[in-house]
Amino acid sequence: MSDTGIDPLEQKMQFLYTLRSRGVTDPRVLGAMEKIDRGLFVRGTFAERAYEDTPLPIACGQTISQPSVVGLMTQALEVGPRDKVLEVGTGSGYQAAILSQLARRVYTVERHRRLVRETQALFEQLDLTNVIGLASDGSFGLPEQAPFDRIIVTAAAEDPPGPLLAQLKIGGIMIVPVGQSDAVQSLIKVTRLEDGFDYDELRPVRFVPLLEGLGKES
Repeated sequence: MSDTGIDPLEQKMQFLYTLRSRGVTDPRVLGAMEKIDRGLFVRGTFAERAYEDTPLPIACGQTISQPSVVGLMTQALEVGPRDKVLEVGTGSGYQAAILSQLARRVYTVERHRRLVRETQALFEQLDLTNVIGLASDGSFGLPEQAPFDRIIVTAAAEDPPGPLLAQLKIGGIMIVPVGQSDAVQSLIKVTRLEDGFDYDELRPVRFVPLLEGLGKES
């Protein structure tokens, strides 16, 4: 039994059941989310709520996304085992850890250096050797590692950022929340074609805004 008196196996089964009931049906995505324990990525006051399907506050005024949204975004990204993935907005590191189970390599960038340090320690603890975390302004992507097979953005932009679109391979997919930060946003799936981009609106979401520059903390 856990400290809360709940059977961990029962807790995990309920967690996966909730994911499936909310549309996360891809077996590889469910397998990754079963393997990566969300409880490791939620600390302090909210730790006991780690397995609820809800977003929770983390350091630096950021949030860890709702698990079903993480699952649906990952599912829409259609990550293959040979793919190189860019994540913009590391946050808690949970999404990058999920992606590490599905992709060949994951680059994740974050403007808050404290979060980069904390998530790097977690990645090492979990022996996730194919994840590289960097302190960087994610709105510019990571040109030195481009192009990417897949790009996932975990903060909302008013439009899909041009530098990120440019760093997507032909045939590549980007998942990005689009809209004003104080209004309902839409999760958009962008597919790069030979002659442009295809945009598919997936569902309403709410994310923190995508900001330029690095955070002020050391």
